[in-house]
Amino acid sequence: MQGNCNFLSAFALLALASILGSSAYDPSPLQDICVAINDPKNGIFVNGKFCKDPKFVTADDFFFSGLNTPRDTANNPVGSVVTTVNVEQIPGLNTLGVSLVRIDYAPYGGLNPPHTHPRATEILVVLEGTLYVGFVTSNPDNRLVSKVLYPGDVFVFPIGLIHFQLNVGKTNAIAFAGLSSQNPGVITIANAVFGSNPPINPDVLTRAFQLDNNVVKYLQTRFGWKNN
Repeated sequence: MQGNCNFLSAFALLALASILGSSAYDPSPLQDICVAINDPKNGIFVNGKFCKDPKFVTADDFFFSGLNTPRDTANNPVGSVVTTVNVEQIPGLNTLGVSLVRIDYAPYGGLNPPHTHPRATEILVVLEGTLYVGFVTSNPDNRLVSKVLYPGDVFVFPIGLIHFQLNVGKTNAIAFAGLSSQNPGVITIANAVFGSNPPINPDVLTRAFQLDNNVVKYLQTRFGWKNN
């Protein structure tokens, strides 16, 4: 286990250093919309954060602990738990354009379901287990790029593209990922489409997914906000 911890630490440092060395994506706004107004008194902050006076900065502003602790995947319907370490957990990440996640997967099919990060590219390394991972390119090709990963393997998910990870092994799996944003955002496809608030008109989804209307309504009950 000690070897895994050392490998984890080395990967995290290298991944974050490599991202910092490239052009970070975060100069653009860190929220989904930014409606312009003429009166700044009614405005919000572009990145949603104040900046602390440097004289009052402490080491704790740049610190987070606990990523070595396994997460409980048994009570998650998809069999995975994502532990984020972004600007909400480490205030010192503000404006630095990087963040980190730990992902725990249950055996026999633990899934980090299809999702996108609208503001970040992701680089993932497998620490334990065997993962089937992939992403889908944009229209019109919609080409699946996928691979089975083993401990020590690394895979990159380009910014904004739908991607996933599935545990195809008989044991728990663990992966860590660096992201090129302090607040990468996440859009889980099924939750967004079938669990929007308020719900999308079922007629829209029936036509879009070529499904029976009753199937769409059932999926909306499964992913609706009351169940999230």
